[in-house]
Amino acid sequence: MAVGNRVYLKRPMVSDELLKEYQGIPAANVADCMGRLCALHPRISLKSSPKQPVTVGRALTVKSRSGDNLMIHKALNMAQPGDVIMVSNDGGTEYRALMGEIMLGYAIYKQIAGLVIDGPIRDSDAVANMSLPIYANGTNPAGPYKDGTGEINTPIACGGISVNPGDIIVMDRDGVIVVPWQDADEILGGAKKIQAKDAANVHAALTGDADRQWVEDLLKEQGTEIIDDQY
Repeated sequence: MAVGNRVYLKRPMVSDELLKEYQGIPAANVADCMGRLCALHPRISLKSSPKQPVTVGRALTVKSRSGDNLMIHKALNMAQPGDVIMVSNDGGTEYRALMGEIMLGYAIYKQIAGLVIDGPIRDSDAVANMSLPIYANGTNPAGPYKDGTGEINTPIACGGISVNPGDIIVMDRDGVIVVPWQDADEILGGAKKIQAKDAANVHAALTGDADRQWVEDLLKEQGTEIIDDQY
């Protein structure tokens, strides 16, 4: 087996119905169900202008050599509607753009759900107007190599988070989180409860009905000295 230079054509596939259930839940609410350990590093930020507030899809993982996009091209050929192409870039140590307007235009044609790249992109003005959710760790006009090696549909690390093929990816303006596909049903139930609680808390904050006594109680418990005087 050519470890480091292989492409798996199959991966776990959660149902379309389950993806739709996640569609209306902000990434933050889902993340709060997962020990707050599922969010990609904020260096990976939104570069485009999605029409939907939250976008959800299935991970199609790409492990690329630093600064090389041959395996990303192969992933685009394989991609199905609803996929999120998740790209590692050997730690992002090569500061070359991995994709630009032409490749991203083809991604739109393929009707994928999103692209998340732990590396730079280019053609920023064009990308800024695209409705496809596109996340990257920066921009750079220098283009990529196409010398290859890499892997598709194997476990990767993207933005400091483990991503497995078929995981559910939840994207909004806050960033990107990864839901392990095996746990997706259980996490969904908890996320819905947090979403409802969050809505109630926002209403209480806006109307001044929020109970803030917990702050005082916690400071007292920690032995914080409150001094009614100037420093």
